This record gives sequence, structure tokens and C-alpha cells, in this order.
Amino acid sequence: MLLVIDIGNTNITIGVFHNDDIIHVWRLSTNLSRTEDEYGIFIKNLLRETHLDQEIKFAVISSVVVQLTEKIETALKKYMNINPFIISHKIKTNITLKTENPSQIGADRIANGCAVSKLYSVPAIVVDFGTATSFDIVNENNEFIGGIITAGMKIQAEALSNKTSKLPKLSIEAPAKVIGGNTIDAMLSGIVIGHAAMIDGLIKKCEEELGKKASVIATGGYSAVISKYLNRKFDCINPDLTLIGAKILFDLNS
Repeated sequence: MLLVIDIGNTNITIGVFHNDDIIHVWRLSTNLSRTEDEYGIFIKNLLRETHLDQEIKFAVISSVVVQLTEKIETALKKYMNINPFIISHKIKTNITLKTENPSQIGADRIANGCAVSKLYSVPAIVVDFGTATSFDIVNENNEFIGGIITAGMKIQAEALSNKTSKLPKLSIEAPAKVIGGNTIDAMLSGIVIGHAAMIDGLIKKCEEELGKKASVIATGGYSAVISKYLNRKFDCINPDLTLIGAKILFDLNS
């Protein structure tokens, strides 16, 4: 069995694959202050609870948090006797990384590109809702040509409450209508429906540059919240896209 760990700025997603099937997924908050021992014990206990601690033979890490990559790599070596495979721009992929500086492409974006290339028709646009909302674009020649990175909805909500004296903190949820009758609803409309309008516009601009209609695949925690407000609906919402891409990359390099 394969353990896949996707380290993001807000959450760490842990998945277990049995052959090509994901059989377990866990999410925990990203915490830079945790030690390698804390991460090692936590992961070991998760697997022990599902009776998988002796079944995991391999592991792969996709990380955009440099400070945690080495900690979790060391934790896996120490507590599970596994030397994990680390995703980077240097590894073998099923796409061509055709950007100005491939070393700057996040591991999660490489995984997303590899996953859509294998699972969906190209050209394809991945809209990934994380701390940032990112667009990862693979053209019809299976080339990762870049994308778009903008502030995610959580960042927008935090900025509004932190930078203004009267606006409250809020959790992201679907607003009832565009015109908010109170402060919370007005904020949610601006963040969620405004985000949807931005995504509609950016997809249109991306397709104009690609010269044809693209498959649009969403992943990340807020995919379902945003989808109902889009004029151009997602072709698919795949919450496990990054994990699947990491697994594809592991297989290609094994």
C-alpha cells in the first residue's frame, strides 16, 4: 500500500492507496511548530487505528511548505522505516513542464497537472481552492504552461476582518443571495459570489488564449461552495485530485 501526504499551507492531507483506489483520507491543520516526532507519532497512530501501520510499504510527499518537508520525511524514516519519494520539477512526469522557470512550480500543481492529463481530456484547467486559489493549465499537447494564483476565499475573509475595524470574522459558507441584507451576508456575497465571478471570467480568458474549450476540473475544500454560483459549471469536482496526481508520479518514477 502507498501512503500519500500533501502538505499545504493550511492543511495536510494524508491518503492511503490500495492499488489505484483511495481507501482512507485524513486532513489535519498545518502546524510549523510540531516536531518530527509529533508528526511521526500522529501518522503512525492514524494508520494503527485503521490497522494499516504494517501494510504501508511506500510513501510519497507533495509539499509547498519547505519547513515541513524535511520534518515529515524524517518522521516517516524514523517511525515507519520508509524513505519517501519527494515530488519536484526534476522527476519524471507524464506532462512537459513548459514554463519560464519549472523550479518555481509547486509540487501540488505538478501533481494536479499530471492527474488531469491522465484522467480528463486536454486542454484542461484545474481550479484548486486552497489557501490560494490557483489555476493549473495543461494544453492540448500535454504541456503544463502555467496558470494563475490569487488570494483564496479564506485569505479574503481574514483580510476583511483584520484590516477593518467594524467587519467581523466569519466562516466561509454559501450566501443566500447577491445583495446582502446584513454585514455577514454582504461579506459572504463579496467573497463567495465575487470569487465565482472572477473564476468565470478567468476561465473565459484562459480558453481564449488556449484557442479552444477546456475541461475544467475543481479540487480543494471550497469547490462545492463556489460551484452553484458559476455560469460555466465545473466539468468535474475531484477532491482527491492532488493525491491521485502524486500517486501517478510515484508510479512513473518507481
